[in-house]
Amino acid sequence: EVSFTLAGGGLKGGGRFGQTTPPLVEFLKDILRRYPEGGQILKELIQNAEDAGATEVKFLFDETEYGVESLWSPDMEQHQGTALYAYNDAVFTVEDWNGIQEIARSRKRDDPLKVGRFGIGFNSVYHVTDVPSIFSGDQIAMLDPHQTLFGVHESGQCWNMKTDIKEITELSDQFAPYFGIFGILEKNIKEANFPGTLFRFPLRLKPSQLSSNIYNKEKVLELFESFKTDADTVLLFLKSVNKISLHVRESDGTERMLFQVTSAGNAEDKLERPNALKMLGQAVDSYNNGVPSSTITCVTYQVNIDTQDKTAKETQRTTWLVTNGVGGRGMCAELDSLADDLKFMPTIGIALPLTVINKDDEGATSGFSGRAFCFLPLPPGEESETGLPVHVSGFFGLTDNRRSIKWREVDQWRDPAALWNELLLITVIPRAYLMLITEYVQRVQTKKDQDFPLTPTGTYGAWPNPNLVKSRWKPILQPLFHELLQLPVIYSLCEKWVQADEVVFSELDMDEDISKIVINYLQNSGVQVAKVPISVDVVLASYMAEASEVKKVRPPLLRQVIRKNKHKGSSQEKLLLLEFVLSDANYSDLIGLELLPLQDETFTSFSSPVSEKDAIYITSEEYPRFLYPGLEGRFILESIKSSVMDSLKKAAKSRGNSTFFTYTGSEPGIRNIPSALLSKSRVRHWNHGMFSLF
Repeated sequence: EVSFTLAGGGLKGGGRFGQTTPPLVEFLKDILRRYPEGGQILKELIQNAEDAGATEVKFLFDETEYGVESLWSPDMEQHQGTALYAYNDAVFTVEDWNGIQEIARSRKRDDPLKVGRFGIGFNSVYHVTDVPSIFSGDQIAMLDPHQTLFGVHESGQCWNMKTDIKEITELSDQFAPYFGIFGILEKNIKEANFPGTLFRFPLRLKPSQLSSNIYNKEKVLELFESFKTDADTVLLFLKSVNKISLHVRESDGTERMLFQVTSAGNAEDKLERPNALKMLGQAVDSYNNGVPSSTITCVTYQVNIDTQDKTAKETQRTTWLVTNGVGGRGMCAELDSLADDLKFMPTIGIALPLTVINKDDEGATSGFSGRAFCFLPLPPGEESETGLPVHVSGFFGLTDNRRSIKWREVDQWRDPAALWNELLLITVIPRAYLMLITEYVQRVQTKKDQDFPLTPTGTYGAWPNPNLVKSRWKPILQPLFHELLQLPVIYSLCEKWVQADEVVFSELDMDEDISKIVINYLQNSGVQVAKVPISVDVVLASYMAEASEVKKVRPPLLRQVIRKNKHKGSSQEKLLLLEFVLSDANYSDLIGLELLPLQDETFTSFSSPVSEKDAIYITSEEYPRFLYPGLEGRFILESIKSSVMDSLKKAAKSRGNSTFFTYTGSEPGIRNIPSALLSKSRVRHWNHGMFSLF
């Protein structure tokens, strides 16, 4: 048993008591423990740039050792060496300057359009540095969470380029690291106007109280390589930033670009993307202002992502079709309520890869695996994989470390952010996905995007394969396919777009002659036939209103069409059609088909003979046809394929072991060979050895 006493210091035995916040360093250390280092650090800085409306972001590893004579204090000397820089072409606002000082609460939360709305994002840079600094507009600021550089309990210092110019000039070595970086000239300092934002992160060279993580050139370049892994998708869903580059500056001042990624819209319609984003912005404003709408606002545009790897001397272009959507206020009352409480926005983006073009592998999209984004790609791994053939970005509620989407588990069943995510999956995402597929179909029809060859069969590549979709993402499928299968999204072999219930699906091998004849006959008879991938077959079997509604090119269908339309083609075509209708061995369904080939090179119908003179015969080896001269119209064509002849013999036997039978539905009667036939053939006393049909 353990007991303790709180010593009271007051007059009546009372004393000071209450919770306190941990020291700043301890608070940041906790963030770093939950927020792993790696390429995600650069993504957070890209998010900050996107929030600010920047169009370009640059990262630089600088090996320059700057002077140490005129510094704020001798302790600053250790931060005058190698550093990582991050530049963007937007200027910090007053809100930005205030927000970066509030590590426990993000100001971006009040603006749901801001991507990096989580307070821990920027602070991930403390994996790299102990003293981050910011130069933007007319101010330079340095942060010191250890509170040792600028005075006791002082966690940073800020200089104004106008009011503090005298001190800035005197401490020339202190501010030299900002000159000559990405075009920053001394005149920008003198004019107190730098039209952009520059972050400087001097590398941690020895363990500190904040972190024991030491950074050097090798680790920075690993950071760059980690970023390059996602470089071809990082710009996909961003509205402002369209260019990111990685640079190195050697100790002698030589600067070179290592890597660059850019995004651009459709070259043939330069206003497509700007107009789409303008419409999207209006939909967001309407939602924020409470304007009721029961539909989703969607825009679709083409995006070309170009990457240049200067080190590997490789270039690559990836083309995407991107649909962005904003749910209407009124689509889902529960979603609207959560949006107001969480300061979230029901925005969704879906990107379909159209092609990858490079010198070695033109038009390749194999091996694509869809991932989840929260504007920027979530870290690679099983949790970010969706199993969809598209990337999906959403205003998702994420875990604290921003590495994965929250889902409702047993221990967080009532978590509002997790519930929000699940509602997005069944309301907004399926409708945006539907718009992506239908827009793809429309662009194929209108031949839009001439700089890229959209194909009708390529539209099926946008359909999710139910067998591959991860369990978390399966709720998308039912609402998506319920709507999709009611639209003309199936491309028939007659080059028409039809609904799934208006078409017959073929699983035949189109390289075989019999398949070609069957398909051509059906099409000439007015039947719409389509051939789709196996994954679409799975969708049809699982999500059609009734599984029986899925019509396939099979013998029963062909028999039905032939009875209705007859066949007026060549003898060879009829023989192939006969082979197909016999292939399922449903011999009782042959009545009425004029496909029975006779030795006199005519065709007659399968029928139930009412007398012996109507019967058609198959000879046997023991009693060949030449014994019956002049009776070619009573015998099956002997030159037909052996497999077809075997099927006809099986048909003759299928109603019993008789030499003559009729398809009347009753047990066939056994009869001898008709005497009239025998007399005409001058052969007597034969009563067995041949089959008689129909």
